Amino acid sequence: MGPGPAPLSLEINGQSRALEVAPNTTLLAALRDHLDITGAKEVCDRGACGACMVLVDGTPMNACMLLAFDCEGRAITTVEGLAAAGTLSPLQEAFIAHDAAQCGYCTSGMLISATALLRGPTAGALDHAAIAKGMAGNMCRCGSYHNIVAAIESVAGGGKEGA
Repeated sequence: MGPGPAPLSLEINGQSRALEVAPNTTLLAALRDHLDITGAKEVCDRGACGACMVLVDGTPMNACMLLAFDCEGRAITTVEGLAAAGTLSPLQEAFIAHDAAQCGYCTSGMLISATALLRGPTAGALDHAAIAKGMAGNMCRCGSYHNIVAAIESVAGGGKEGA
């Protein structure tokens, strides 16, 4: 048997959170099972679907593929942290307006990936093809890719801040 749970401090959505987890605990398990932050979804558990996507220091990463201890000292943003409590970001509003949520299971991961695109260095040059390529790490079982890309295009083209 390996070592038991150890103390860990994570910065999640701008707040420091203390917890105790086993060394092999993924960031996804730490978020969902230990901190009750459930926006990142557990779907494939192998980094293939993007439903568990979070931003780590601004970079989209699959939380199911990261050890929680590897994220200590890094800024983690989940879908819950994309807008102030009780409000929606322009991107979240666009997802609603374009019916891009459908069943909703992939939505948090899609929002995280799209946020990274809209905040990234190529944000000013995002066209349909660039958005589709940038979202390639996210799967939608409902097949609402057209609506998702349209929602992102509406924010990218509108120059709205606060993606």
